[in-house]
Amino acid sequence: MIDNLKKILNEDQDPKAIEKITSKLSNLLMSNEEVGYIAVQKKPALTILPDSIVVTTKRIILCKPKNLGLSMEFIDYDWDDISASFVKEGILGSDFTFTTKSDLTHTVDYLPKNQARKLYTYAKEQLDLLKNPASTTSSLVVEEIAPVYDEVVEEIETEEVTDFAEIMPTTYEESQAEVALGEKKLSDLSKEELFDKLQNYKKLLDNGLILQGEYDKLKNEILSYL
Repeated sequence: MIDNLKKILNEDQDPKAIEKITSKLSNLLMSNEEVGYIAVQKKPALTILPDSIVVTTKRIILCKPKNLGLSMEFIDYDWDDISASFVKEGILGSDFTFTTKSDLTHTVDYLPKNQARKLYTYAKEQLDLLKNPASTTSSLVVEEIAPVYDEVVEEIETEEVTDFAEIMPTTYEESQAEVALGEKKLSDLSKEELFDKLQNYKKLLDNGLILQGEYDKLKNEILSYL
């Protein structure tokens, strides 16, 4: 376990004290529980049996030597039970304090300032994760990509124009040719036939095949026979 805690040993911790604590913790850690930081008390006078505080991914553990160091008392609190944590820096060290939801308060004094700050930072991170659990899974969320649809061009069906050759404006010579071929003149058409011819002219106008002026002329000619 010491190999996993080498990053901790740059904050003036006593390696022997860390090794002693971790050896006793090895049988106390739950599955998937990892030690995040260990802070060891350092009083102004020689401290033979310092208290220490351990923070893991699941809880805070207070470690208090007993019986001249022959035994160790462990008091732990799950992060769910912690309501807040504080650090108070003094001349000779820092105090790390945390409170529980049942209004219990625990303080470990004479911690080196760097250790107390690291301890507080880790505790705050764990408490923030409890308050905002979504942030722990944000990296697993796959953004939903809006489907891209091919652009669809709506086709508008145009009306079919019938008898195209019949209704196109003709010259006098063409009209005479039509008569020679047996084509009826306007005067020979019934009202129904005249009305159908007028509708065909209107379709030509709507489809842009004749101009408005041409349509008006043809319409007036047909209307004169209605």
